[in-house]
Amino acid sequence: MKRMPGSIYHSPIGNLLLEADDKALVALRFDDGATAGLVDLPASSSVIDIARRWLDSYFAGQRPVSLPPIRLVGTPFCRLVWQELTTVPYGQTVSYGELGRRVGCRSAQAVGRAVGRNPIAIIVPCHRVVGADGSLTGYAYGLDRKRSLLQLEGYMNLHR
Repeated sequence: MKRMPGSIYHSPIGNLLLEADDKALVALRFDDGATAGLVDLPASSSVIDIARRWLDSYFAGQRPVSLPPIRLVGTPFCRLVWQELTTVPYGQTVSYGELGRRVGCRSAQAVGRAVGRNPIAIIVPCHRVVGADGSLTGYAYGLDRKRSLLQLEGYMNLHR
C-alpha cells in the first residue's frame, strides 16, 4: 500500500501528526517538535480528511460516531490489545489488569507495554487505561494530556 505524506493537525493540546496509506490511517501521534521542519500539509487523502473530521468532532466535545479507517501495525499481541482498546467507551476507563483479562493476559506490565506502543493515539484510546485504583498512570504523551483527554470526554473521576 502506498504511504501518503504526513499531515499536521492542530489540536487544543498540541499538534498531531497523521500518517495514512491509500486505505487507512496508520499513525496518529503528538508532535513534540519532531516535525518542526515539515510544511503543514493539507489533507493528503480521503483517509486523512476522515481522520481530521473525526478529530474536529472529538475536540469539539462530541462523541465521534464511528472510527475512521485504521490499520494497526504491530505484533499479534499488540494488535489484540489495541483492538480491545477501541471497545472502551468514550468517557470511561479500564484498568491495565482488566484490559489484560479481556485479552487473556495475566501480566498488566505486558499489557502496559502494548498500550504504550499504540501507533494511533486518541482514536485508539490508550488514554482511557488507568491504574487498578483509578489513578492516572503512564501515557506516552504525558499525564497532563491524558488528563485533558479524559476531562474532554467528561470523565471526572480523576486521581492526581
